[in-house]
Amino acid sequence: MKKHVIIVSMALSVFGLSVLLVGCDRQVSSEKSTSVSSDGTVTSKEKTVTKSSDGTVTKTEDSKKTTSP
Repeated sequence: MKKHVIIVSMALSVFGLSVLLVGCDRQVSSEKSTSVSSDGTVTSKEKTVTKSSDGTVTKTEDSKKTTSP
């Protein structure tokens, strides 16, 4: 029984340390814009730049177009 408790404790501590070492992505910038045309079409654009803990920079662009019925 003691061996089981020791193994579980070690596994949990290793998992906890790995979460701390990995870290989270940090959002560097975010830009949102929305425009409406004369026919009622709504265009939304979103640009996001994130930086991970290892220094990798990721740029994401999302564009949506909604037309009215």
